[in-house]
Amino acid sequence: MKFIAEIDVMPLKALLDPQGKAVTASMHNIGYKSVENVRIGKHITLEMEADNEQHASEKVEEACKKILSNPVMESYTFKLSPLS
Repeated sequence: MKFIAEIDVMPLKALLDPQGKAVTASMHNIGYKSVENVRIGKHITLEMEADNEQHASEKVEEACKKILSNPVMESYTFKLSPLS
């Protein structure tokens, strides 16, 4: 079966997000004073073959831990769907 994974990787809330701070300041500069606490992350989409949804989920979990995120500085979530 083919699956598609939608993965979001974000900096841990306890850590400073310099990109988010820069975007927050820029938003304030153009008049969006009510915008606060912008966080910048990554969105990754991948397609994969797997025997079943559980196996696909395990593969995505492993990829997130080993390649797609830095667990010391980032967290991740993903949604897995069968590809028609």
